[in-house]
Amino acid sequence: MIIQPYRTQNWPEVWQILKPVFRAGETYPFARDISGAEAREVWIEQPLATYVALENGTVLGTFYIKPNQPALGAHMCNCGYVVAPAARGKGVAGLMCEFSQSEALRMGFSGMQYNLVVETNTGAVGLWQRHGFAIVGTVPKAFRHPVKGLVAAHVMHKELR
Repeated sequence: MIIQPYRTQNWPEVWQILKPVFRAGETYPFARDISGAEAREVWIEQPLATYVALENGTVLGTFYIKPNQPALGAHMCNCGYVVAPAARGKGVAGLMCEFSQSEALRMGFSGMQYNLVVETNTGAVGLWQRHGFAIVGTVPKAFRHPVKGLVAAHVMHKELR
């Protein structure tokens, strides 16, 4: 598997990975009926950089890196990750997490903060913790889960070195 910067020709596969995750509404706060154009804006255009994880030319996952806040908070980055259903459980998210940390350091970021890790997304919470992230806060009823109703979301952080 290789991880490389997103290229325009990757969009159809990236959208096919993002679309069911956004439609499910269980892990990201985007509208469940987000259009492809809107998704492209938030996943590709707004971030500082977007990447894809490829195996034999097939996109297995994607992530972005962006400043967590403007100006005085821009030394901390934020990332979002999504893995194709067929590639889940194969270490793709962990590899993307490690790669994103290296890239963030290279870009000059000193830390990484995840602002809304939904508590019901136990796989992600555990994965980020295994990669050195700490839960630094939990916001009650911060996420409107389509099945479980209002659930808490964690703020997770890691200093980059």
